[in-house]
Amino acid sequence: MSSSRAFTALLLAAGLSSAGCVRSYAGESALSFQDLDYSTEGTRQPWPVHRVSLPDVTARYKLVTELHVSYVDLPASSPDARTVVFVHGLGSYLKFWRAQLDVFHAQGYRVIAVDLPGYGKSDKPATFPYTMEAMADVVHELTRALGVDKPILAGHSMGGQTSLSYAIRYPEALSALVLVSPAGFEKFTWKEKAWFARVMSSEFIKYAPEANIWGSVRQGNFMHWRPQLDWLVEERVRLAKSPEFDSYAYANVRTVRGLAHNDFVRENIQHITVPTLIVYGTDDRLIPNPFLHGGEARDIMEYGASRIPGAALEAMKGCGHTVQLDCPAPFNETVLAFLKDPAAAKPFVAKEAPKDKAPKPGEPAPVPGAPETLPSPTPAQNDAPAPSDGPRP
Repeated sequence: MSSSRAFTALLLAAGLSSAGCVRSYAGESALSFQDLDYSTEGTRQPWPVHRVSLPDVTARYKLVTELHVSYVDLPASSPDARTVVFVHGLGSYLKFWRAQLDVFHAQGYRVIAVDLPGYGKSDKPATFPYTMEAMADVVHELTRALGVDKPILAGHSMGGQTSLSYAIRYPEALSALVLVSPAGFEKFTWKEKAWFARVMSSEFIKYAPEANIWGSVRQGNFMHWRPQLDWLVEERVRLAKSPEFDSYAYANVRTVRGLAHNDFVRENIQHITVPTLIVYGTDDRLIPNPFLHGGEARDIMEYGASRIPGAALEAMKGCGHTVQLDCPAPFNETVLAFLKDPAAAKPFVAKEAPKDKAPKPGEPAPVPGAPETLPSPTPAQNDAPAPSDGPRP
């Protein structure tokens, strides 16, 4: 058996052992990204979904066609209400804030959640660069288009690195920052960055077996799985049958490389000037990368908190990477308490200089293209070809 097939077999075994006896969605019909169910978890009341064109981003990155992104906007009853903009993570979409949107709206906030380019119901152009700085430009132009002056940004994982880039580059255009299991703090060597570029492929994402997806989503992201979260797997399995999935998979490939090139954020986080809260799960299995160098999520998050002036740090004990869905009640309580008076948050004080990484045995591999995963080590592969919707830059 070749090393590639052997590794795939190991991934499958890991997925099966993690998933246990679960429902299969392999026989279900294809699901279009445009038909994703964006609604309240309990009542299934649909959220109002809008689309907006972003001419400035289109021109800046010389895109072939004008970029459109989709978003949900829940207006506040008071014109003086503050606005929270939710930014999702890698492989996901705005629905991953399902346990927050209605809760924060009920507390009087205007709530906006965006599908970043390449994800959810937004456009997925091959010519978009998929760096976190480009993603930040998208969020910035969206907020300006919606007349939001100084929003509160809440970003999960990739969305956290996007929000960090936004805060560094547009310091006058936000009022507070909530970073949820954020990417951007972890250090990658040039060899590790080259590894990311080498191992990712659209095919590896598209043809991941369902058992791998079950194992990856549940094990990589959650410590408190429950049947109400099965939609995470169902939608991922059914979306893979959609004609648009090729563009989504390619966006994942490019985004992973953008995430690894995080030197801009790491070298400039000391310049962030707004009140900042960092929330993470103590049992995060994705940050730091368990295969490249391992370590503890605490060390990575303390590194960031010690360098952002006045940042507060909250650890959600026993929670996983997608902490906002894994432990929604304590998460919401913590973030809402911070937002009542961000300037009064207790700053993190490091007991000793935080480490970038610490050796630790790796966890079982997550599946690329599942929500919030980074690629597992695979034999070298050729660079992923761009889908047919446009030339690759």
